[in-house]
Amino acid sequence: MTDLATNTLDDDALIHRMAAGDQSACGELYDRFSRPLFSIAVRIVVDRTEAEDIVQDVFVALWEKAPTFDASRGTAFAWAVTLTRNRAIDRLRSRRRRASLLGAAPPEDVPAPAESGPSDSADHLIFKESAGAVRAALASLPLEQIRPLELALFGGLTQQEIASRLAEPLGTVKARIRRGLLKLRDVLARRHD
Repeated sequence: MTDLATNTLDDDALIHRMAAGDQSACGELYDRFSRPLFSIAVRIVVDRTEAEDIVQDVFVALWEKAPTFDASRGTAFAWAVTLTRNRAIDRLRSRRRRASLLGAAPPEDVPAPAESGPSDSADHLIFKESAGAVRAALASLPLEQIRPLELALFGGLTQQEIASRLAEPLGTVKARIRRGLLKLRDVLARRHD
């Protein structure tokens, strides 16, 4: 029997041990699968923190769904890869959906917290005033800095995604976002003083 076949049988056995509640089996499977699954997730979402979250979610799902594992439908590793890929793609879709919703609604249309009492009314007024200050500060920036900042802050896009969308070099996008954030900080600090 080849090493690959032996590893596959071992992986399947670990899943069956997990199904029986063996936590050490989950640790062993994590040691075997976490690096390649993390690599797959990073390639899809291009964000290390999100990729870590995805791998954690996958292992929770493997633990919870271990009793349903059927080796006749594929290997344990293939199952874990499929779960990772699907979760990473779901994250991308969610990110894009959020970005399109935020992009479609002007900042004035972003809902404020719901009012339920007198203290909430004060919070609502503070929220509206702060939002207005941020919009005014943002509008005071050069146009070349506004769009990357909007995509980063309201669109939830990474700097790489912003560079692709704007057809600009990544270094240029990073510099514009940094300069824009520094100017925003200065404008808002002067307003607060």
